[in-house]
Order: sequence, then structure tokens, then C-alpha cells
Amino acid sequence: MRVDKFLKVARLIKRRSVAKEIADQGRVDINGKVAKSSSVVKTGDELTIRFGNKTMKIRIERILETTKKDESTELYTILDETYPQAD
Repeated sequence: MRVDKFLKVARLIKRRSVAKEIADQGRVDINGKVAKSSSVVKTGDELTIRFGNKTMKIRIERILETTKKDESTELYTILDETYPQAD
């Protein structure tokens, strides 16, 4: 599955177009390598997503074409969430 579609199906990013834009800006890594929106992800891959003010690292547990909102968190495990330090 494409990384932009996974981010949308897993509800980590609300819209696929936004997920595509974030990935194409180099703000998504797959297993430590910068990914494009068309990059393919699979079970076991680790994603690092850099949002505006936080960084989230997840491991993909399952891949589904569609999912319900309450089941979306079963697709991944959060490994780390980092927020910027306030001075």
C-alpha cells in the first residue's frame, strides 16, 4: 500500500491529499529513509512522521484497504511521540 493511503486509512492524517503533500515534502521516513507519497509500506515497517510541532514514530501492524474509526488504531503501534521543548 502507498504510504499516503496508509496514513489516511490509519487516520493519522485526515485527508489523502494532505498525506501526499507531507510525504512529498520529505516529512515521512520509512525505516529511516525519506519516503515519497508513492513509496510502498508493509507490515513491520517503521514510519517517522514530522508534523508541524511534533514527531511521531509508529510501527505498522496491519494493512487494510478501509477501516472504521475505532479500528484504525489497530493498524499501528506508537513507538515514540516527541513535542518541541518549551524554553
